[in-house]
Amino acid sequence: MRAYGGIRPRDARAALPQTLGRIGSLEVRLAANAAEVRRAQKLRWRVFYEEMKAIADGASRLARRDIDAFDAICDHLVVIDHAVLERQPFGQPRPAIVGTYRLLRQDIADRHGGFYTTGEFDLSGLLQRHAGKRFLELGRSCVLPAYRNKRTVELLWHGIWSYVLTHGIDVMFGCASLEGTDPRAVSRELSFLHHNARPPAEWAAAALPARRVEMGRLSPDAIDMKKALHALPPLIKGYLRLGAYIGDGAVIDRQFNTIDVLIVLPVAAIHPRYIDHFGPGAERHAA
Repeated sequence: MRAYGGIRPRDARAALPQTLGRIGSLEVRLAANAAEVRRAQKLRWRVFYEEMKAIADGASRLARRDIDAFDAICDHLVVIDHAVLERQPFGQPRPAIVGTYRLLRQDIADRHGGFYTTGEFDLSGLLQRHAGKRFLELGRSCVLPAYRNKRTVELLWHGIWSYVLTHGIDVMFGCASLEGTDPRAVSRELSFLHHNARPPAEWAAAALPARRVEMGRLSPDAIDMKKALHALPPLIKGYLRLGAYIGDGAVIDRQFNTIDVLIVLPVAAIHPRYIDHFGPGAERHAA
């Protein structure tokens, strides 16, 4: 019920400056209240269900919002366009939410039932090997079609970088998706990831055996690596550019009509040019 209403337990709310960055009329910050969480859920509905044809459960269909139990314990990063006002039945028009990311810190997950990703991937060994590090789960990333450009994506990552610095995060991880549920249709992309982005043993994690889909479907000689990289979803390419690793095995998510891979991104592995770009203290787009 908390997730349905957009309400979060007090210990799951991060204490951060309201504005994390600006580019022109766009601002990135955390959702400030339950109403903004519900608006982020509405944006996710538009992208995942109306555009990408995900299958809604009863609560989401009734509310016409993408809702799950993890929403109540996550922080919700939002990009707001102050140049576009949305009308509402009552009250003044408000700036539009055009992009969002869901963030779940390990300390909060440990107190509230764990991470979303553990429903698809076995993280136990990864977390045990790095018991002294702070993990942050990233998920539910989406942007309205008209805003799928460099400015919006850069602001989302600026917000994430600010959050990482504020909370002393050591490792980011989460699921990233390829469209469709037929692994044969994305054999080239899965094989590219399998052959080119596997982690060293210390950062390895695998799909749950009951849900596992093999990724190394083609040999390296059978792949045009340049074309395979080009065919990857922009989000996955962005993670790879940052320095992320890909877990062992993929998972079919029939609700969201996707094939999911595991992203593991140690902060220490982020390419220095991106840290220089956003600034060691996330000052590049600071308001």
